[in-house]
Amino acid sequence: MSVSALFDTQDDAQRAVDRLLVARVDMSQIRLDSGKTDTATEQADQGKGFWDSLGDLLMPDEDRYSYAEGLSRGGHLLTVSGLDSEKYDAVLDILDDEGTVNLDEREASWRNEGWGGYEVSPYAAERATAAGHSATPSGESIPVVQETLRVGKRDTSHGRVRIRAYTVETPVSETVELRDEHVELVRTPVDRPAIVDEDYRERTFEAEEHREEAVVSKEARVVEEIGLRKTSDTRQETVSDTVRHTEVEVDDERSTLGRDDRNRTRE
Repeated sequence: MSVSALFDTQDDAQRAVDRLLVARVDMSQIRLDSGKTDTATEQADQGKGFWDSLGDLLMPDEDRYSYAEGLSRGGHLLTVSGLDSEKYDAVLDILDDEGTVNLDEREASWRNEGWGGYEVSPYAAERATAAGHSATPSGESIPVVQETLRVGKRDTSHGRVRIRAYTVETPVSETVELRDEHVELVRTPVDRPAIVDEDYRERTFEAEEHREEAVVSKEARVVEEIGLRKTSDTRQETVSDTVRHTEVEVDDERSTLGRDDRNRTRE
């Protein structure tokens, strides 16, 4: 599978290329075509050149013509080929995230400026001629046209889900009971005879006060893991539209006698 995307700027296209390489898309699968237009004459010449240069890409001629027009207007075409189903969705997300041009909207803008699209291009006429059809019918004739309904598929974005992790500090408090030790001087009145050797001896007493202080430590534990998983399912959708075809009515106002006379003459 392959996917192509048009970018307005070289920087947008290059950012997409860089992200594709990070996503382990091989460089050999990535092709970047850049356009540049200086004058109206160069634009016409480059339009044909871009059309020819995109001939090896597997895409409908209508898309090829639109991309060639985008290149002739200075756009940048990024094509990623050889994708499996696993990487296809990831590549679409990357291209969509880096400012891909909405080709339908861009074509509508070009048509408002006078661009005719692939239908009036010389390449469409050449293709019709190569298929054995004349671009300009000769003589008087009524073309009989039959429309058929072709229903295709295209991938469109319906929004995305992003997960962002960041740190939040929340005030917390906890009460702890702390113990304090105090040293008090105790004086006790006494009345007794002094013992000379004992009571006159030098002495030193000391006691140390203690108090408990709160010590804070933290432990971080992973309590949950959050990720994204993509699932897919299929659905059936009935597409209803109208198709047109040409009805031809023949009014034959010739008399029966006249027809019989001509038949006899022919015999």
